[in-house]
Amino acid sequence: MTFLMQMNNATHWWTLLIACAVGIGATCRRYLETEETRILRAQRKKEKQLRHLADKISSYGRKVHQRYPTGDVVVSESDLAAQLHKPPDAIVRALDLLLGEQKVQRASLDTYWKLHV
Repeated sequence: MTFLMQMNNATHWWTLLIACAVGIGATCRRYLETEETRILRAQRKKEKQLRHLADKISSYGRKVHQRYPTGDVVVSESDLAAQLHKPPDAIVRALDLLLGEQKVQRASLDTYWKLHV
């Protein structure tokens, strides 16, 4: 059946109409939201990204520890940034989050961290 023949079916028209209505509703919701709501949404997004990065750091530490099971996993901020393709300041914020959760600790050398795995 051709596309035009399929679109003659009333079910397809209703599906298309509902999909368009949902898209328009989502667009209007974003357009009409207050500045406070926009700020809160952006803040939640940043927190979610930070949590995701912290989880990636923990996962990286576990992988290194599996490869080298004896000893501690000590990494530098710049090495983590290069390994995870993230800016160094984002790495530091994620490490600070993990520090509060006692999953990392600062090493004796500046910009180095010991990962608890």
